[in-house]
Amino acid sequence: MVLFCSPFIVGVVLFLGYPVGAALYYSLTDYQAGSLLTPKFVGFANYVQALVHADDFWVGVRNTLWMVLIMVPLRTVWAIFVAWAINRVKRGARAYRTIMYLPSMVPVVGVALSFIVVLNPAGPLNTVLSWVGVRGPSWLGDPAWTKPSLVLMALWVAGDVIVIVGAAMLDVPADLYEAAELDGAGGWRRFWHVTLPGISPVIYFSLITGMIYTFQYFTEAFVVSGATSNGGTSSNQVLGYPHQSLLFYSTEIYQQGFSYFKTGYASALAWMLFAVILVVTAVFIRVSRRWVSYGGGGR
Repeated sequence: MVLFCSPFIVGVVLFLGYPVGAALYYSLTDYQAGSLLTPKFVGFANYVQALVHADDFWVGVRNTLWMVLIMVPLRTVWAIFVAWAINRVKRGARAYRTIMYLPSMVPVVGVALSFIVVLNPAGPLNTVLSWVGVRGPSWLGDPAWTKPSLVLMALWVAGDVIVIVGAAMLDVPADLYEAAELDGAGGWRRFWHVTLPGISPVIYFSLITGMIYTFQYFTEAFVVSGATSNGGTSSNQVLGYPHQSLLFYSTEIYQQGFSYFKTGYASALAWMLFAVILVVTAVFIRVSRRWVSYGGGGR
């Protein structure tokens, strides 16, 4: 048995256990990748530097929290609305469901590059807005609109959540709707008291996975800021363009580790992110027991 499991065990040790342990060790040193000097143990100095002395750290924290608190719930609400609308269609529901799912199959880099074109100040979206007398913003060139632009991107690729939520809605027992209707409940009350509790496990899944993903938000911001910055005087200006509005926590880790080669400091940032995700996930799981209903109405 051990022999059959050995490839998995070796893989976990080499590609998960060792990197995690090494990152923890490096976070307590002043190690710099590529340096021939022996790493010097500095204790929690890297953590203190991040929390007390690093302004970019808190910029990344604020931007990341904005995305977690705005994008994750909005993406889930959008998925619920679209799934509900598709399920009400009498004909062509499968086709509409497929159309909404297709964008989620596009690679993230491709999606980001596509939206750079769509959200260009002279691009298709602003052109359509001008037809109705609305002057579109600069979108990815305006710090006030960069994160809302990323939210639009996330809504466009929410097809995976839409499909899961739609399937959960179809799985809600019809007799519950009939009982609610006999009790005089209207459409909104049936949706609020029957549909939402019936799909609460899927809503919980969408929120918790979206939260974990968004805390590590990187690729979209990296591609967008790099492609729209037209170069910069520093790596910080490129990654956070414009005006650090796209400098997220994970891009700060990348910048410290791979632009400045401060491996010890970047490792400390990574471990702090891991701790935050672990705590928030544990709290979320604890709170979910109050509102997530599983099969048969059980908790």
